[in-house]
Amino acid sequence: MVVSIKWLDHAGFQIKGAGKVIYIDLAEDADASEKADLVLVTHSHPDHFDPSKIKKVRKNSTIIIAPKDCVPKIGGSAKSLKLGEETTVSDVKVKAVEAYNYRRFRSPGVPFHPEGFGVGYVITVEGKVIYHAGDTDFIPEMAKLGHVDVALLPSGGTYTMDNPEAAEAATTIKPKVAIPMHRWNTDPKVFKDLVESNSNVKVKLLVEGEEYQLS
Repeated sequence: MVVSIKWLDHAGFQIKGAGKVIYIDLAEDADASEKADLVLVTHSHPDHFDPSKIKKVRKNSTIIIAPKDCVPKIGGSAKSLKLGEETTVSDVKVKAVEAYNYRRFRSPGVPFHPEGFGVGYVITVEGKVIYHAGDTDFIPEMAKLGHVDVALLPSGGTYTMDNPEAAEAATTIKPKVAIPMHRWNTDPKVFKDLVESNSNVKVKLLVEGEEYQLS
């Protein structure tokens, strides 16, 4: 079975598989029109989390998983996963994993994304494993993720990994395919060249609205 991964914008993606529509990090500019079966939020920063956008794709049966500080803004029923916790929504498995800064700081000693503020997600659908890293530096926990088919990695720097760090993450995780996101105005070809010259990982550079088919 084919699993599709569409880059909506910034860190936002739509995943389709197992007859489900899944959204990750819906922000204001994300082009999301199909109703959702599952919505995932990595953290509460507005470039990753727009409650009004979630409301537009929500239906009565939609499951929403988000950090605790997002839940009151979403309204209705939403679930939070602790780090390492896994849940199954129909035939889709979702696990919350670490995502944090230790190199990038808002002010001395205050990281943009401290430990425990947000999460990444490992999503298993149709037997395919997709890792959405959230906003993070290259962290040691990435080496312990296990098998990953597609890694969605931030590469824009300032608040997250830059291209060289994201490339190091990709070569450590060893997914079949890596897709850079959260790119800002950086050149994703730098990421692609670094990854593909140092590993067997293939890099797919998407434009907004483009879909990658994982079979």
